[in-house]
Amino acid sequence: MKYLLLVSHGEFSQGLKSSLAMFAADKVEEVVAVGLKNGESVEQLADRFKQQLAELGTGNSFVVLGDIIGGSPLTTVCNVLAQADILKQTIVLGGMNLPMALNAVMLKDTLSGADFVQAVLSEAQSSLKEFKPSSDLDDDDDEDI
Repeated sequence: MKYLLLVSHGEFSQGLKSSLAMFAADKVEEVVAVGLKNGESVEQLADRFKQQLAELGTGNSFVVLGDIIGGSPLTTVCNVLAQADILKQTIVLGGMNLPMALNAVMLKDTLSGADFVQAVLSEAQSSLKEFKPSSDLDDDDDEDI
């Protein structure tokens, strides 16, 4: 099975997985969330993630989304995947957000390689913008407020 692996500092990855369940409930069993807990060492994270990998069984592949490229959680998870000889066929992207994760979980089984990366990163980038609420309210029409 191909899993979407969310990696973060703290509980961000768990919260993102919970949010994904609202949009893609049928795919949430294909999402694994792992976060570096406050006060936890990277060695403890590595051991915990090795246990998760063992529970998933063999023959799986991964798309990894990390909160920060180069951050301890992501580098630790990548090291564990490399030790398990899984990293070379894994796509790893950083700067995860909800639109990126939603696209990744929906497209991971239909697109691959550069096409997958382009689709997921495009969605992530296009979702980053300032929201400017309309201020064209008519002062006489208070019901619209």
